Amino acid sequence: MQDISIERWEAARSPQWERTLDCGAATLPADAQQATLVGRAWVEGQGAILVKVEGDALVDLSALAPTCSALLERPDAAAAVRAHAGKRLAALGEVLANSGADRRVADLPWLLAPCDLQAIKASGVTFVASMLERVIEEQARGNPALAQSVRKEVVAVIGDDLSKVRPGSPEAEQLKQVLVSKNLWSQYLEVGIGPDAEIFTKSQPMSAVGTGAEIGIHPKSEWNNPEPEIVLVVNSRGETVGATLGNDVNLRDFEGRSGLLLGKAKDNNASCAIGPFIRLFDAKFGIADVRQADLAMLVVGPEGFRMEGASSLKQISRDPLDLVAHAIGPNHQYPDGLVLFLGTMFAPTQDRFGPGQGFTHAVGDAVAIFTPRLGTLVNRVNTSDRIEPWRYGVTALMRDLARRGLL
Repeated sequence: MQDISIERWEAARSPQWERTLDCGAATLPADAQQATLVGRAWVEGQGAILVKVEGDALVDLSALAPTCSALLERPDAAAAVRAHAGKRLAALGEVLANSGADRRVADLPWLLAPCDLQAIKASGVTFVASMLERVIEEQARGNPALAQSVRKEVVAVIGDDLSKVRPGSPEAEQLKQVLVSKNLWSQYLEVGIGPDAEIFTKSQPMSAVGTGAEIGIHPKSEWNNPEPEIVLVVNSRGETVGATLGNDVNLRDFEGRSGLLLGKAKDNNASCAIGPFIRLFDAKFGIADVRQADLAMLVVGPEGFRMEGASSLKQISRDPLDLVAHAIGPNHQYPDGLVLFLGTMFAPTQDRFGPGQGFTHAVGDAVAIFTPRLGTLVNRVNTSDRIEPWRYGVTALMRDLARRGLL
């Protein structure tokens, strides 16, 4: 595995990207020249077009497969993409520059989320740090003002290092009994260290936004956060064939009030960002690289607030392929495949608007999620009711493919 450091991102990114959502050089993986990258671009009058990165250009893959889902059903997807001599769609730099929602020119292509017909699933409570924060949300009943005192109480009993507890193990069961006796057992601990992983539907197929787009928080939410994650790409046979980045935007107040509000906390207009490209598994990059990945995140607010954080997949409590096995198998099939968010250990607690209140988003926040082998996903925060409504679904895609003679 090639050692490509976080510092490469710091050196490559534009000094202005924080303010302008500059989808520039740092968008691509640091080893982009040897990566097999596929995505989707919007072309006015044609709709969503499947593309690959080839040098400094985007190349049309429509003759190889009409959709990303169909492409990943091929047993030789990565090799087929590399060998395909499609039509040059546009200069990569021009498409990246046009992908920022605040400066998009309608008659030029821009990037969409790279997946299309796949189900969008997520696994939760897969890291100790975020698991503890979920317990705190529950105990605080979604009130950020109570979070700091609850955090101290919970850590005093549970501790802040559960990384050695293997989910579903006898040791985990013993810990559960201790916590039950102290009235501190939680639905989040159940899926964090119990035998069954939490797998939920993040949003609907075709609803994710791509890099440069606005991401949405519910206008009534007062406590929310980004969730930087690696997203695995899985075909209908349950084969993990690639990876990308995702932002599983979360409303901590809604979910903290009740676990039954998970859908409202997770699935709002533009609350799911995926991209910039899917990196297909090949001889240069595979699941072993995912297991070793380090993620960095930067949030810059319109008032000058700055928050940075990092997390490592090495600290995940369940192996990524184990999570895939919980999502798809004899009990649950996905004929168009799925993308699976792996969860995050990043649970921001940095105070922003007052002592002890922790972090929450403000409209206008710029959010960047980066890992060297997958590139950078950048988005700006707005409320879901102010972002352009989601209108381009499966029916619209099928209509456009039929018009282009691809069905």
